This record gives sequence, C-alpha cells and structure tokens, in this order.
Amino acid sequence: MSLPFPSSTSAVAGSSGIIYALVARRSVILAEHSNTTGNFQQITQAILEKIPPSDSKLTYVYDRYLFHYISEGGIVYLCMSDDKFGRRIPFAFLQDLMERFIAAFTDAEIDGAPAYGLNSFARTIARQMDYYSRNPQVDAIRQAQGEISQVKDVMVQNIERVLERGDRIDILVDKTNTLNNAAFAFRKRSTALKRQFWWRNQKLMVIVVFAMLVFVYLLISSACGFPTWSKCRN
Repeated sequence: MSLPFPSSTSAVAGSSGIIYALVARRSVILAEHSNTTGNFQQITQAILEKIPPSDSKLTYVYDRYLFHYISEGGIVYLCMSDDKFGRRIPFAFLQDLMERFIAAFTDAEIDGAPAYGLNSFARTIARQMDYYSRNPQVDAIRQAQGEISQVKDVMVQNIERVLERGDRIDILVDKTNTLNNAAFAFRKRSTALKRQFWWRNQKLMVIVVFAMLVFVYLLISSACGFPTWSKCRN
C-alpha cells in the first residue's frame, strides 16, 4: 500500500536490514532507535495516526522502504527496513520486541508514560535490530524460508498441471462409472442365474422323488402279482 507522504526522504545509504524501530502507545512514541538519519520519523508518525484501534498487522510501502507494524492491546510495535529485506524477519523482530517490552514494563508504567518516557528500552531495540539485521542464524532461517517458498511454488505448478489434464480426469471418471455399472449388472445377472439353478435343482429333486416312487410302486406290484395283487392278499 502506498501513502501520500512527502516525496523527499533523506539518504540512508549503507544501511540494510532494519533501519528504524519504535514502540508507541497509539500515536505517542514511548521508545525508539535509529541506525541512521532521515525524515522517516515524520512518516512513522503519520502511520501511527492511521493505525486503527483494533489489533492488526500491516506493511506500508514508501519509496524503497517498508514500514511494518504490529498493533496489540493499544501498543504499536513498528520498524522500517529496506524493501530487499522482506517481511518475515521484520515481523519476527517485532514479535520479539513486543514480548520483551511487555516483560520489561508494567501496564501502569506503559499507560502513564509520556512521550519518550520509556526510552530506556531503546537499548533493547538497538540490540535486537542489530541481531535480526546481521546475525547469520537469521540468514539461515531466511534461506530455509526461501526453500519452503520454492516447494510451495512447485506444489502450485503441480496443481496447475493436474488442472490442465482435466480432460484426462473426466475420462477416468467415465471409466470408473462404466466399471461400476458393469459390476452392478454382473451382480444382477449372477443373482438371476443363481435363482435359475436353484429352481432347476428343485425340479430335478421332484423328478427323482417321483421316479423313485414309481420304481417302488412297480417293484411292489411285480411282487404282489399286478394287477390282481393275489400274492399279497395271502
């Protein structure tokens, strides 16, 4: 986001990383530290006046510099860095600054302090600015973050490739539906065939029983002298 601030900015040549940082109660600056000179104080004052009362995080862009802030509980933690330094490390710095500031002062001290009334905290600001701007461990974290970003880009590319193969996915879905329909028809035919064989077995059993009855009848009739049954009467 660009802001209509004065177009002139004093040079901050030779500076890199976090250049300026402050802690403020709303628009009242309680502590600050700068690594160089410039008119960024008036820019940050204009930013402080625009920050809403609710908790928020945001980055403002002005010329070649980024102004990052965290607003929480009415206290604003703000820093300025060059645009090549990114956003992750400045916000990590602000989070660290917030935790140290809350641990260093009570609510009563913060609420009752006048402008620059807690500027003893400037030493902590300076120390953490130097750490986050120059410490090689922070650079390693930045490198790891960059590798993670590359992985994220690869994942997005992969998703795009899948979307490009949407017609192939549609064909696969059609084949799956066809297989499901074929399986249902097979089960239906299998059930009908099973019933058909069951009825055939039942008919065969009836025929066998009937044939056995006829055979027994004929056997008895032959033994008894059919048709007079004279032998069986005696």
